[in-house]
Amino acid sequence: MNELRRLIIKGSVAAGTLGVAVGAGLLVPGRVLAAWPDKAFGQKKMEDALSTLLGSGEMTESAEISIKAPEIAENGAVVPVTVTAAMAGVESITIAAPNNPAPLVASFDLADGAHGYASTRIKMGKSGDVIAVVKADGKLYTAKKGVKVTIGGCGG
Repeated sequence: MNELRRLIIKGSVAAGTLGVAVGAGLLVPGRVLAAWPDKAFGQKKMEDALSTLLGSGEMTESAEISIKAPEIAENGAVVPVTVTAAMAGVESITIAAPNNPAPLVASFDLADGAHGYASTRIKMGKSGDVIAVVKADGKLYTAKKGVKVTIGGCGG
C-alpha cells in the first residue's frame, strides 16, 4: 500500500512541476516542434510548392520509386499512400496531389542511412494523380499514380 501511495505522490509532484514549467514559459511547445515550411504548403500550384520546398522544380522520372495507393478511393478524406524509393542516398520524400486546393500534401525528411520509405493517409478533393518526389544525392526524382476519388475529401 505504501508503494502505491509513493508512486501517486511522485506522479503528482512531477505533473505539478511540469505544469509550473509550462506556465512560466520555460517549456514552449513551438520550440520543440520541427520547423514548418508554411510558404511551401501555402502555394496553390504544385510547381511553385515543390520549388519553394525543395529548391528546384526539375525532376527526372524514375522506375525506382513505387507508389502504393488505391486505384479507386471511396472516400477522398482518407486515402492511404505508401512511397518506397529503392535508390541510395534518399534525403526526403514529398507527396503531392495537384488537383487539391493546396497540392503539397506531405514531406518527410530522412536521416542518413534511412530506408526510402514513407506511409501516410492523405486527403484528395477529386480524382487525379498522386505524385511522389524523392530527393536523393541532391537530385529530384518523381513517379505518379492515378487515383479515382468517388467522394471528395477537401470540402467536395
